Amino acid sequence: MTHRVVVAPEALDDLRDLYDATADASLPERALAYVEALRRHCLGLAEFPERGTRRDAIRPGLRTLGYRRRVTIAFQVTGSTVTILRLLYAGRALEGRAGQDEAD
Repeated sequence: MTHRVVVAPEALDDLRDLYDATADASLPERALAYVEALRRHCLGLAEFPERGTRRDAIRPGLRTLGYRRRVTIAFQVTGSTVTILRLLYAGRALEGRAGQDEAD
């Protein structure tokens, strides 16, 4: 069964920040290629969403998946929808960033 992939606003912000950081350190063309490849990798979760490591201790149903040893994709599968919650890079910690309201 193919799932629908939804990207949370926080993950879109992460993607923009990743582009900016990569473009500053390298070339805009290289940054664009990298974030496009990451985006395609995220969309690939539509075909096989139950991969990655479960992180229920942080948030029930949370999974993480590495990308090129540089980015951690934090996502959740609910029914037929995969929600990309965060795209963490540069050593950013997952705790407190997984799309969970700070008041929880």
